[in-house]
Amino acid sequence: MTDRISNLEKTASQVRRDIVRMVHAVNSGHPGGSLGCTDFFISLYFEVMNHDPAFNMKGKGEDMFFLSNGHISPVWYSVLARSGYFPVKELATFRLLNSRLQGHPATHEGLPGVRVASGSLGQGLSVAVGAALSKRLDGDDSFIFALTGDGELQEGQIWEAVMSAAHFKLDNLIVTVDWNGQQIDGSNDDVMSLGDLVGKWKSFGWDVMEMDGHDFKDIIGTLNAAKKKRGSGIPVVILMKTEMGKGVDFMEGTHKWHGKAPNDEQLASALSQLEETLGDY
Repeated sequence: MTDRISNLEKTASQVRRDIVRMVHAVNSGHPGGSLGCTDFFISLYFEVMNHDPAFNMKGKGEDMFFLSNGHISPVWYSVLARSGYFPVKELATFRLLNSRLQGHPATHEGLPGVRVASGSLGQGLSVAVGAALSKRLDGDDSFIFALTGDGELQEGQIWEAVMSAAHFKLDNLIVTVDWNGQQIDGSNDDVMSLGDLVGKWKSFGWDVMEMDGHDFKDIIGTLNAAKKKRGSGIPVVILMKTEMGKGVDFMEGTHKWHGKAPNDEQLASALSQLEETLGDY
């Protein structure tokens, strides 16, 4: 396990390098949440989820992931590339005209790994609910994973989906909330307090778990424990504590890097803090 964690940490360093380089190159993108969710994505794709980089859009016989807070596309693109879905060198096309790697994930260019366009906040969980229902109807015992942001929980459609999942007893659905306390205009508490999140999800009929989004052992253990809850008839939500901008000291813990690209000097500083372990694209 120690060697596995060490390898995941090395991958995380490289993915974080990818993120800051991608947004710097086009002076556009969302590094804060991407850096904060890096360890989660790596755990999911390299340790937890049963998936095939050959990619079948229908996902028959494999676990499926849906990113609801689509603006953190840089981390998803990097992890998809680093796990074999498409060439790593394609990361250099991020946000360019006619690229498959748009600022928010899209499907019209056929990027492997992406099954639905996302970025209009609040919609991804509804798609995940539909996919979980589809898995059940098909007799497919694979899991549906979804990620949403904490600020995104201010969207009403989220709670419609939450009610639906509990009503249909979707115990093949595992949702993670990136609980970093920050959103584009400030802290959650300043913009619109989320209140008692644990109590809210429980009151909607969900099994609530919590984890440290920067501890690989905790992430992997919690996600695997969530999978073992299938059969209960209760969907699972994991409230994941993270720090926005994790890994780059001047980006950590502030909403100011939600959607801001580093300049040349800031990029150099960021890269000096992140070891190149797998080779830059």
